Amino acid sequence: MEIIQSRRDFLTTLSAAGAAGVFGARGSVADEAPPETTTLRLIYDPSICTAPGYIADELLRAEGFTDIRYLRTVSGGEAVARGEVDFGTDTGAWIVSRLDAGEPITALAGLHSGCYELFAHEAVRTISDLKGKRIGIRALRSGSHLYLAMMAAQVGLDPHTDIAWVTRPDGGLMELFAAGHLDVFLGFPPEPQDLRARKVGRVILNTAIDKPWSEYFCCTAFGNRDFVRAHPIATKRYLRAILKATDICAAEPERVARMLVDGGFTARYDYALQTLTEVPYDRWREFDPEDALRFYALRLHEVGMVSSSPNAIIAEGADWRFLEELKRELKA
Repeated sequence: MEIIQSRRDFLTTLSAAGAAGVFGARGSVADEAPPETTTLRLIYDPSICTAPGYIADELLRAEGFTDIRYLRTVSGGEAVARGEVDFGTDTGAWIVSRLDAGEPITALAGLHSGCYELFAHEAVRTISDLKGKRIGIRALRSGSHLYLAMMAAQVGLDPHTDIAWVTRPDGGLMELFAAGHLDVFLGFPPEPQDLRARKVGRVILNTAIDKPWSEYFCCTAFGNRDFVRAHPIATKRYLRAILKATDICAAEPERVARMLVDGGFTARYDYALQTLTEVPYDRWREFDPEDALRFYALRLHEVGMVSSSPNAIIAEGADWRFLEELKRELKA
């Protein structure tokens, strides 16, 4: 696991003063107690849909965090559970699965819905056609595997026996799909943009617009359970910065897209802008993250991928008090 000491190591074009001015990071939080710790350990995992985490550096510094460390790791969520990282973002389905397994994480807020798109070659025209087809995933019980299993079960398929799962922990699944070695590929930005530009396959499901997936949070912010319990002020301050950054993504997609390119997160401005305008970043106030976790828990229980009840998972693994406070504080 590679540690990047400061976001300035790779966001060289963003000055502290400039970021504060652009994002309104000058707002005072003097009426609150300072964070219990000024150090944050976060994940560096560049996918465009998690853009709020890439532009929040100065907002976090305005919240009192002076030592912000970014860790580059393939399994960021697992690093949070291990206590190597304090906060992360992953799918609600993955969080439910990990809570069911007893991992020490705490769900904090939904950020947005709709970043996955399911691509297929000509032989696959609907979800029902997935039976017997080759689908690539990084690992069993990864976020993509859980989503695909739920999608298959929704149309009556058994995800345990009806699908030929192809695991590849080192990635490269999109190119396997492009070369015809996989029948189906579930991608998130910038992968869908790249496949469309190359005219590879076609989209048979888009979680931004297709129900029921479009009605629930996909990406969810969560923290290490021990950190959240020991550092409630720091947790609220972290979440405030991320939610402000999420608002910025919704309000200023052109500016954020340029920052993502200038910062080296993605090479294509058009891909970044398309993602930022299509992903509904404005829903963190509207959707209920508890409804999302309950939905995923029920669907995963139906396919035998979680054993705990939704109520037990939510009671043990979610803490919405920071979100509720910030919804009142950050009214539009």
